[in-house]
Amino acid sequence: MFINTLVAPLRAGMAAVLCVCLLIPTATAQQPTTAPTQNQQSPGLTLEALEQMAIKNNPTLAQAEAAIQAAEGRRRQAGLWPNPVIGYEGEGLAFNSQIYPYRNGQGVFVEQTILTGGKLGKSKTIAAQEKAQTQAEAEAQKLRVLNAVRMLYYEAVGAQQQVALRQQLAELTREATEISEELFNTGAADRPDVLAAEVELQRAEIDLLRAQNEYQRVWQTLAAVVNDPKLKPAQLENSLETGAPVLIQEELLATLLRDSPELKRAMVGVERAKAVISRAKAEPAPDIYLRGGVGYSNEWAEFYGGKTGWEGRLEAGVRVPLFNRNQGNVAASKADLTAAEREVQRVELALRARLAESFAQYQTSLGVAVRYQREVLPRAQRAYELYLAKFRQMGAAYPQVLFTQRTLFQARTEYISSLVELWQHVVKLRGLLLTGGLDAPNGVAGDAGNMGAGNN
Repeated sequence: MFINTLVAPLRAGMAAVLCVCLLIPTATAQQPTTAPTQNQQSPGLTLEALEQMAIKNNPTLAQAEAAIQAAEGRRRQAGLWPNPVIGYEGEGLAFNSQIYPYRNGQGVFVEQTILTGGKLGKSKTIAAQEKAQTQAEAEAQKLRVLNAVRMLYYEAVGAQQQVALRQQLAELTREATEISEELFNTGAADRPDVLAAEVELQRAEIDLLRAQNEYQRVWQTLAAVVNDPKLKPAQLENSLETGAPVLIQEELLATLLRDSPELKRAMVGVERAKAVISRAKAEPAPDIYLRGGVGYSNEWAEFYGGKTGWEGRLEAGVRVPLFNRNQGNVAASKADLTAAEREVQRVELALRARLAESFAQYQTSLGVAVRYQREVLPRAQRAYELYLAKFRQMGAAYPQVLFTQRTLFQARTEYISSLVELWQHVVKLRGLLLTGGLDAPNGVAGDAGNMGAGNN
């Protein structure tokens, strides 16, 4: 009885101190979290600034632009005429060992092939369609880069909040552990209570380590996408709890089928395949071979009693498409057209499937975030407050308070994760489902130079 009389005031005092420490999460539950202290030295960054950095520095966008320039070069090359041949010719050359060489005739000539059947224009059309495919791919690549930056931005905001939350929990648990040891030393707490507090502290520090490493990983990935290795973690605006837009699947599908660069590229592929067929059918049209020149002849012309002298020459001919009418290439190009038409269908079906999957994930993330905000977090907060009140009145054991505290913090971390997933799905749905900010742009099949004749 005497011991209890001495310990009771001490127990009440230490419990009051412990309650003050444990009440901190309740008071700060609705406060926005901040970045870790070591990262607050860097100036704040906005999403718009990161987007501009990516557009300026991301190497895949420069690759896409170079591909457009290369396609334009092939288009120009496909419309050029074959070069003429200029040469020298000699006739009846004879050499006398006693006197100078004798030349019966000599001169110069020009040889040119005249392409018929509109081959140059048709080859140029093929190259123009390939350029349009390259432009569609460049548009897709820009969306991929921007979507990657936006998704990483929201992931970085979430990681920033997770670190702050884990730091707060670790600090509170550390203080609670110290107080538990003091209570144990005075006989106001049992050894299992101290051990439970120490376990919670270790778990909190492990979770903090994981959160810090994840935070660094996200920033390093973001630095790679914007191509700025010197980019350091910086304070980001807490935009996760901003009301997410309400998306309608039918409207998203209509926009996707209208504006998708992937679908545009596939549709241009059909036009290219048609142009290849037209070019293949024009191949049998015989090209005209012309050759003309002037020369001086030493031959004796009896009709006017002297050397022939200066004379002109002219040759013309065509290649007769008797055996080879390009039948095989025409058949192959028709098969390629069928494949291109099926590719349009495949891309459209793939887009529909990806939209359905991403929209379902968006709805799930939205439902989870709303449920956590309206139901889970208030209940976890209330349970923590009730156990804290009982502990203050010595009606609950300290491990119960630790358990409800950890449940509350875990609910908050899951809520943040659901918000990150929600915004990332919004980015994908609004960004025409394109991802992969560091993937190289897709190449354009075909080579217009192979379809042209005599582009040397």
